[in-house]
Amino acid sequence: MLIGRLPVDEQVDALRAALARNEVLMEVLARAAKLGLPGWYLTAGCVFQTVWNVVTGRPPAEGIRDYDLFYFDDSDLGWDAENEVIQTGAHVFRDLPAVVEIRNEARVHLWYEDHFGVPCEPYTSTEAAIDSFAATTCCLGIRVDRDDRWRIYAPHGLADVFNLVVRPNPVLAPRSVYEAKARRWREQWPELTVLPWPEHAGDVP
Repeated sequence: MLIGRLPVDEQVDALRAALARNEVLMEVLARAAKLGLPGWYLTAGCVFQTVWNVVTGRPPAEGIRDYDLFYFDDSDLGWDAENEVIQTGAHVFRDLPAVVEIRNEARVHLWYEDHFGVPCEPYTSTEAAIDSFAATTCCLGIRVDRDDRWRIYAPHGLADVFNLVVRPNPVLAPRSVYEAKARRWREQWPELTVLPWPEHAGDVP
């Protein structure tokens, strides 16, 4: 039976079991919890690509470029404040065989248009940032609270992640970003089913 067809609670159990097989991810998760960053999540490729690897029988960390650690702090939108967190993280994760990218999602609107060519309204939370990923399949974040309880944010569910379906999310990122990511992922995971960008969405949301 496909995991994506299981009841939601069983999908969550399957997600935790799959992620637990990536030792690097679990160590990043544990250390991130100790940083105490507001509204933080480990998110994006390191999460759903670990699942893809497990589902397809690959080593759990294969093909994962970096580990994205998002947080939200709008009390200081200056670069120096974010950079201080980044430097602290560099020290905390320095001995791991992984690149941990730390970003304050409260600042994304300050640089997004220069990087991607479309404006971005200020996010109101880390969850709002995750909602805007180019593919709904990517909209997945995890963290461990102080009592070791897992918090999983998956606004589009987990079925596509387990079923190896990449589905566009035309709310912010341009079509070109989605298609470039999808091509790269298909090279690494040819088992993926990539759904086309909806024509009515145009090239720019």
